[in-house]
Amino acid sequence: MPTLTEVQAMVHDAVVPGEANGIEALLVGGQKRFDIHRRNFEISLVNAITGKFPASAWLAGSSFVTEAARRYVHRHPPTAPCIAEYGESFPEFLSECPGPERAPYLSDFARLEWHIGHISIATDEPAIPATGLAEIPSEVLPELGLRLQSGLRYLEVSWPVDWLMEFFLTDTAPYHLRMEPESVWLELRGARGEFSMNRLARAEYVFRKRLSERHSIGDAVDDVIEVDAAFDPGVALAMILSSGMITAVEPCLQDPNS
Repeated sequence: MPTLTEVQAMVHDAVVPGEANGIEALLVGGQKRFDIHRRNFEISLVNAITGKFPASAWLAGSSFVTEAARRYVHRHPPTAPCIAEYGESFPEFLSECPGPERAPYLSDFARLEWHIGHISIATDEPAIPATGLAEIPSEVLPELGLRLQSGLRYLEVSWPVDWLMEFFLTDTAPYHLRMEPESVWLELRGARGEFSMNRLARAEYVFRKRLSERHSIGDAVDDVIEVDAAFDPGVALAMILSSGMITAVEPCLQDPNS
């Protein structure tokens, strides 16, 4: 008889990747009862995935996304107990799935949908006042970092998928839409069930994304100057401050070499 550890491993291999290994003969109820557990595993996780990507199903077709989800749950089962975080790699997985429904921009669209789903349930924290940075000595400010609202995400995509998302959200569609590759830098902001999508210039995007990753202000400025030497960090900081995005100014926690 196999040990308990071996039985557990056999059950995992039979349920997740679906390997036929004879485990059914060791279980009460045999094949039929085991099939119930296997179906429950698959259906519950497939529903969890498809429930997070309704817009992707609208774009590519529900049958395509459902079949992709079925493959995904067997190849990439959850590795953490929080099911809300499960599915982050599904957009990339979609790009590998065969089928005429898989448009080249589907992965970017699904990535956008994933982030929207997370930011829309965030909660805004109190923002620092407009004078919050003016009180800090100018020689100290470059070494500090900014904590931004938790409902902010920065996403670079290769297609104008924000247009497609607007069509989905408003239940409208143009008579004809020609999708062409285009670098788009998006700032997504959400809280309490609502969200917004804004396009940024590349330099503005780099600056805000670096700050959101807890790089120091000085490091963020250095990175953005390589993109646009004419970038004005003072104006950029003032815009971020006035938008209520900054919740705290604190010592930088980001490793400058990372």
